Amino acid sequence: MKRYLQNIRQVVPYVPGDQPDFPDMIKLNTNENPYPPAPGVQRALDSSNAEQMRLYPDPTCHQLNAAIAKAYGVAENQVFTGVGSDDVLAMIFQTFFQSDLPILFPDITYAFYPVWCDLFRIPYAVQPLDEQFRIVPDDYCKSNGGIIFPNPNAPTGIALELGQIEEILEHNPESLVVVDEAYIDFGGQSVLPLLPKYENLLVVQTFSKSRSMAGERIGFAIGAPELIRAIHDVKYSFNSYTMNRSALMAGTAAVEDSAYLKETTAKIMATRERTKRVLAEMGFQFPDSKSNFLFVTHPDCDAHALFEALRQAHIFVRWFDAPRIRNYLRISIGTDAQMDALFAFLKTYLKK
Repeated sequence: MKRYLQNIRQVVPYVPGDQPDFPDMIKLNTNENPYPPAPGVQRALDSSNAEQMRLYPDPTCHQLNAAIAKAYGVAENQVFTGVGSDDVLAMIFQTFFQSDLPILFPDITYAFYPVWCDLFRIPYAVQPLDEQFRIVPDDYCKSNGGIIFPNPNAPTGIALELGQIEEILEHNPESLVVVDEAYIDFGGQSVLPLLPKYENLLVVQTFSKSRSMAGERIGFAIGAPELIRAIHDVKYSFNSYTMNRSALMAGTAAVEDSAYLKETTAKIMATRERTKRVLAEMGFQFPDSKSNFLFVTHPDCDAHALFEALRQAHIFVRWFDAPRIRNYLRISIGTDAQMDALFAFLKTYLKK
């Protein structure tokens, strides 16, 4: 083997959800929002000047950062934006997780965390969820090089209460605690009110879920100015121009329309609660999700076989080939019509 091939960094990559393309498909596998973005997003994109695309975008993302800061009641120097929350989280891993001590996160959680640890050579130790798939705060009261977890967790959809997260913060004054709030707008309680009390807290959110902008790739972090400044230093050492002009314009329009955000998330939450009732009547079991998906299992049904049957019918959900959760499916919440089609398929399938 050539020497340069011997020096390739070996990593097991993150595997994203399928992006199928069938005209009749029902896509419930990647937690996308089934409704369009806020009306102002389309207006912003329509008004964009193609001639301006020859110029670099604003590397400081001032327009978008200012809009986020205003919407969330923080200072602009407390906001960092990136190309989706994945980009923001990767920057956080590179910036802060430099200790010889392991960072801590759940054993069942967002699958990108261990990938980044392997890529950036960060030691880590997973903390097992309990029998009900809940995070155990006491497991994070030990020596560590940092802590990260989603709230609500993914793929379970279970949310920690604010007091439980504060318990973790109180026991870790010397560690950075990152709360990944990708799904917070669907019923969880944000930790943003704790920021004035805890300078070691970073909150990460995304436009991909509740704001229907997965295709634009916008994520952000809010924290103490010292933390945000450190992330910017890493960003500018890597790529100064991470956010493109159209994303900055569209993102600003989206964050300024809080009424539309509330309207859309309310519809999704109502459909989620109806889905819980219908699936429970069919015998499915699942945690009490506070996200835009359900994590379901059935005592009389093999999850992978059901996953494949749904796939053949062009109904796409997510199956994870991982310990403890192989007999579960993650089902994104779609429109009422999409969920009705899913229910009809499941009723027929379970009668076989």
